[in-house]
Amino acid sequence: MSASPSALSNPILSAVHIYPIKSCRGTAVTSAELTPWGLQWDRQWMVVTPEGEFLTQRTLPELALVEPVITADSLYLMAPGQRDFLVPLQQPDSAAESAKTIKVRVWGDQCEAIDQGEAVAQWFSRAMGIPCRLVRIGAGYDRPIDAKYDRGQTAQVSFADGYPLLLVSEASLDDLNRRLAEPLPMNRFRPNLVVSGCSAYAEDEWQQIQIQNVPLDVVKPCTRCIITTIDQETTDRGKEPLATLATYRRWENGVIFGQNLIHRSRGTLAVGSPVQILG
Repeated sequence: MSASPSALSNPILSAVHIYPIKSCRGTAVTSAELTPWGLQWDRQWMVVTPEGEFLTQRTLPELALVEPVITADSLYLMAPGQRDFLVPLQQPDSAAESAKTIKVRVWGDQCEAIDQGEAVAQWFSRAMGIPCRLVRIGAGYDRPIDAKYDRGQTAQVSFADGYPLLLVSEASLDDLNRRLAEPLPMNRFRPNLVVSGCSAYAEDEWQQIQIQNVPLDVVKPCTRCIITTIDQETTDRGKEPLATLATYRRWENGVIFGQNLIHRSRGTLAVGSPVQILG
């Protein structure tokens, strides 16, 4: 019997990305600590309507042009046509009078968040062209993942769509790009973890992996949406990669690319670390 593609590979964590504000531009980092919700600072903020409904590139592709950068003490915001803006990382306790706690909705989940104030709400409203506000995960935030995929553990998720971590292999993107008329960058798929040194779609076979003594359960394929068709530099929208993925990566509820993960312990994930396949 021949060895499986996973057995023949030596996967390495080749990139780590965080997305401080849901649906805004991401940042490549050399390492990131794990919190109960995923990577530190990942999807800790979210843009919402005045009524608290979440907003993403699905309806506001201009969010792709907002670049949030974590500095020593601030969330530094940049966007075309807007002055740079600083949001303090240190914020009042959610019980303090100065912290306005509001209910927000992410898909079917209603959870507690802290409004970040009028000044940044006006900044985002000007940048997006509609009234909106910026909120952040607060002390009372509680959003467990779908129990059907939690592998018997209580796992939380930030403002991400459904799971704490998303993994894609470089080989999978290479295989997809060989099928496309024009290759696409990895940022179309917004992964947290990128892995090299394995065969295309080897991640589909993995059940559990370990990176730097942190066990990670591979719990569900990632069903891809129209955000993958949006150029993250220009906001132009096309048909790819969904049209091509539909020809060979169709799953129960759509087309899949990448895998959702949950972590079983805290720790730090660093670029260059070996990825051990546990099952």
